[in-house]
Amino acid sequence: MSGNELIQSLVCHVLEGHGTLAEHVEQATGKRVSDGALSARRQGLAWEIFEPLLALALRPRAQREQHPGAFYRGLRLVGADGSRFSVSHTPQILGRLSKAATRRMRAAFAKVGVAVLMESGRHNPVAVAIGRDGESEMSLAKRLLGSLQQGWLLLADRYYGVGVFVGELQQLQAQRGCEFLVRVKEKLKSKLVEALPDGSLLVELKLPQGRRVLVREIRGRVRRRNGLWVSVRLWTSLLDAKQYPALELLALYAQRWEIEVGYKELKVELRDSALLSRHTVETAAQEIAALVLAQAVLVQVRVAAGVEAGVDVRRISFVKVLHWVRTFWLWASVGADLLSERQLATCVPRLFAKLMRAVSRPRRARSCPRAVRQPIRGWPRLISNRQENGPFHYQLLPAKV
Repeated sequence: MSGNELIQSLVCHVLEGHGTLAEHVEQATGKRVSDGALSARRQGLAWEIFEPLLALALRPRAQREQHPGAFYRGLRLVGADGSRFSVSHTPQILGRLSKAATRRMRAAFAKVGVAVLMESGRHNPVAVAIGRDGESEMSLAKRLLGSLQQGWLLLADRYYGVGVFVGELQQLQAQRGCEFLVRVKEKLKSKLVEALPDGSLLVELKLPQGRRVLVREIRGRVRRRNGLWVSVRLWTSLLDAKQYPALELLALYAQRWEIEVGYKELKVELRDSALLSRHTVETAAQEIAALVLAQAVLVQVRVAAGVEAGVDVRRISFVKVLHWVRTFWLWASVGADLLSERQLATCVPRLFAKLMRAVSRPRRARSCPRAVRQPIRGWPRLISNRQENGPFHYQLLPAKV
């Protein structure tokens, strides 16, 4: 069995969700290999095989004409965020990774960190960094920066809104022409350079080693109808206030939440267990890589179905795409010796027809309160579930000169 066949089988394994790897190897390649032999083969599978494969497979899918919601004034919207996968308790894993500590207690399982760069609205992964050595989310996110390209606009939350990270983004902006829009904390200091007519500010940041960078600061607040206002402070490399109005950028930042939805698809809907039941860090990282590749495969099908149906990709249900791809793959593997490639190819449009008939209604404009049932620190207590409907309201705050 070649390395390519093994990786292909791993992707099929995580796509199927149930059953053993040996079963899915036979379905994908027609070869019968025991689970023990596959485990030994995976132990010898070098991680260096995955890196060029991920770089080749993970690429942008959105097209300006077909997916205008994935762009802002010609800039491709991408978002970066990190997460962690729980892994089994084995001596090999606990010897390399430690349990994460939260504000309540230590986690039950050791964690493998991951950072993903996704296209907004498509939930399409374009780059991934996996922490095989227990790296922090910030370290993994910095590894993603090399994937940013000219004409991309990066959206990132407050975790990345620190001077050092923004400084690296500013360097990339100067070298490659990629832009950024990052939310930052209120306590971070900056020096006023100029107040702009739209209410935003040009400010200077002082970085380590005496470096200074110029960014544009936007302060505003957001709420639903009759809801509480939430203050937002943003730093961006888009310095032209006429071309990129502050109120537009304040509303644009809400697109970052699409990355959270993409993580939900990756970590919840694509998996049948909350735990990676792998015995080593390397095999756990292999499974995470296979999950990301599987998500990219499903996005490709989902985008194609959205184009055929002439609707926003988000109206093509990820769960239904996953269901039909699983069903189609199982059917094709069972009838592989009965059907020619041409006959299989004629069935693909029928698959898309099924997906097109399963188009969901447009998203409701709603939000849920930021609260918990068992409050920690200053979080309000959630007594009963409630939601707020209607459009968002955005308001710029007076500049702090």
